[in-house]
Amino acid sequence: MSFNQLNKLMGDLLPFLPDSLLFIISGIFMAAGICTTLIGIGSVYTWFERRVLAKFQSRIGPNRWGPFGLLQPIADAVKLMLKEDIIPRTADKLVFIAAPIIFLATTLMVYAFIPLGEDSQLGGTNVALLFVLGITSINALTVFMAGWASKNKYAILGSIRAVAMLISYEVPMAVSLMGVVMMSESLSLVGITNSQSTIPYILIQPLGAMTFLIAAIAEMSRAPFDMVESESELIGGYITEYAGMKFAAFQLSEFLAPIFTSAFFTVLFLGGDSGFSFIPGIIWFSLKTFIVTCILLWFRSTWPRLRIDQIMGFAWKVLMPAAILNTLLIGLEIVFIGENYLLQIIINFFAAFLFIYFIANVLGQKRLVLEKPIPSELANMDANR
Repeated sequence: MSFNQLNKLMGDLLPFLPDSLLFIISGIFMAAGICTTLIGIGSVYTWFERRVLAKFQSRIGPNRWGPFGLLQPIADAVKLMLKEDIIPRTADKLVFIAAPIIFLATTLMVYAFIPLGEDSQLGGTNVALLFVLGITSINALTVFMAGWASKNKYAILGSIRAVAMLISYEVPMAVSLMGVVMMSESLSLVGITNSQSTIPYILIQPLGAMTFLIAAIAEMSRAPFDMVESESELIGGYITEYAGMKFAAFQLSEFLAPIFTSAFFTVLFLGGDSGFSFIPGIIWFSLKTFIVTCILLWFRSTWPRLRIDQIMGFAWKVLMPAAILNTLLIGLEIVFIGENYLLQIIINFFAAFLFIYFIANVLGQKRLVLEKPIPSELANMDANR
């Protein structure tokens, strides 16, 4: 049910109330429904991710509580609710408490802008894309708040790493969306979805889609970009001092982030709910989002963690040039080619291939190539006798 449908239903049930009050009541009900649904989805996704990671890594995964471990999220929630809520004596209590609340609130807020149909209230606003990018950038601030307020050297180091990494990857991620905005001529997520009714942008902008997806993985601080927590070096990073429900808020936000990123990628590059007309749009949207979520999970389970210098260098030496190249190509194609999509696909895929080849062979780390071993003169010295 969309917000407009809910507002109309509330007007039919409570016709004696003014429209402004009905609007507020409908907003409260819609927000409560979205938050409740997302918390349930996030809980189920924790089980799904742990089971899939176990399969990738030849482990069993959660299997004790309920069939196939389906009740494990409930057991985890009960455990976190019963754990003692500890606040360090030297911590800045107000900032320490506010950090997980803001982190979870911003994560839940952006879901309201995902357009599941043309009648999306917030997804149809003319600045929805800018609003989503602005809200997600607050995560860097909340991570630094959590680390600084903890008064813990490991937490502070983790938060400093997080701010440097998140800001670095926000720039190429935003630039990679310039091509989408130019082709759709809209900042509305509904308008971007409708502009892909003919062909999805992932076919026209493979370089932009690749840049956005990699930058989004880094924004979520997931493998191979999970240097924010880096438990082997910094215990737990910025969440070292958190326990109980505050820790649960951070964890829930972390598990909800891949789902939102997949849904956002579906809107920007996969055409949203567009597909064959005999299948409902919400099924198309859910299927595309699920496939992208599985791809993100596949990356996390297979790629090793990068060093902090590799992460920072990758943002500025690889993703930023890729985003700029994609923007220039789309701009030139709009001016000189127009809507010749087949020619655009050929040009952009060829350019993406050349760019990846150039980065891998020219800017790659040639020092990692093993030198040909030189046999020692003392080897087999007795064989010549």
